[in-house]
Amino acid sequence: MPSHSKVLNARIWRSPLMLLPLVAALTACGQADQAANAARGAGMPAPEVGVVTVTPAEVGLQSELPGRLEASRVAQVRARAAGIVQRQVFTEGSEVKAGQVLFQIDAAPYEAALQTARASLARAEANLAQASALAERYAPLVAENAISQQEYANAQAARQVAEADVAAGKAAVQTANINLGYARVTAPIAGRIGRSLVTEGALVGLGEATPLAVIQQVDPLYVNFTQSASEALRLRRALESGQLKAAGKDAAEVRVVLDDGTEHAQAGRLLFSDLTVDASTGQVSLRAELPNPGRQLLPGLYVRVRLVQAAAANAITLPQQAVSRTAQGDSVRVVKADGQVERRQVKIGGQQGGQWIVMQGLEAGEQVMVDGFQKLQMLPPGAPVKAVPWAPAGQ
Repeated sequence: MPSHSKVLNARIWRSPLMLLPLVAALTACGQADQAANAARGAGMPAPEVGVVTVTPAEVGLQSELPGRLEASRVAQVRARAAGIVQRQVFTEGSEVKAGQVLFQIDAAPYEAALQTARASLARAEANLAQASALAERYAPLVAENAISQQEYANAQAARQVAEADVAAGKAAVQTANINLGYARVTAPIAGRIGRSLVTEGALVGLGEATPLAVIQQVDPLYVNFTQSASEALRLRRALESGQLKAAGKDAAEVRVVLDDGTEHAQAGRLLFSDLTVDASTGQVSLRAELPNPGRQLLPGLYVRVRLVQAAAANAITLPQQAVSRTAQGDSVRVVKADGQVERRQVKIGGQQGGQWIVMQGLEAGEQVMVDGFQKLQMLPPGAPVKAVPWAPAGQ
């Protein structure tokens, strides 16, 4: 059997009327604590946040496109004379000049052919001298009817045949000289030569022009890249409607970014844009010329190409950390004059130099938060902040 005191205590705690004074006391204590905390918060200074002041200006809109480097000139050195390679007269991977001797092919057969052609020419010239002398002797005789007209005609024909033989002999000598020159394989262009494709002692040029080496001119280089046809059309329509305007003197300037993120020191220039769209990819081909004085860039390298194709008036540039990009859209936090922070939706038009280009959503003179976002999470709703100028790290 439970005791009388335990039953009495259970009845007291089960009674709602008995709990009301206790709840009221606890509520009063909580309100007092909140009031104390608010009083302490009111005395604390507003936290500082880094901001940048909105300054509209004309900003060039860059397109970053994938590209590949290509040698501006490529020449395959081939054997145009058949024979045995006697010497290799260059260093693989070195710079060569146009006309520099690269290989020496056995020239003995071609020297003999040249001597034969010269001998044939000498014989033809002797025959021409004899035929000319005969025709000259017959000229006064035919006038006196000492010889027949037929004999004189034959003498003139013999002289013409001898003249033709001399012309043919001169051509044969020239051909023999050319073939002899082919025995000395020279560089057709200036540039960097690769590895040798044959070795000394190899038989080349027999029935086909044997490849010997490849020369590439890498200063300047070509940059081949493509752009979506739809993007190019959208850009053209924006220019025609006046939303954007054509870029100025930098319109034909391109910048190349390497795979490690560094930008090539020399700016290139746009050469042409193809007139047709690739049916399989929907891309338009473009080409630029890029100086490469240090020969640091090599053909075949994949790069990113930055091309300024248009300019936006009254555009605003913001550091990338100032813009929050989500599936619902892009937004920034604007600090008002009273220190209140407002979230603002903006329209991004691209990026340039590590900064976002804002096309719409901000006004000149407004202050946009760049740093101090974590401090907002510790503040009660509606608490003000203190805006201070923001500077990038290291400045």
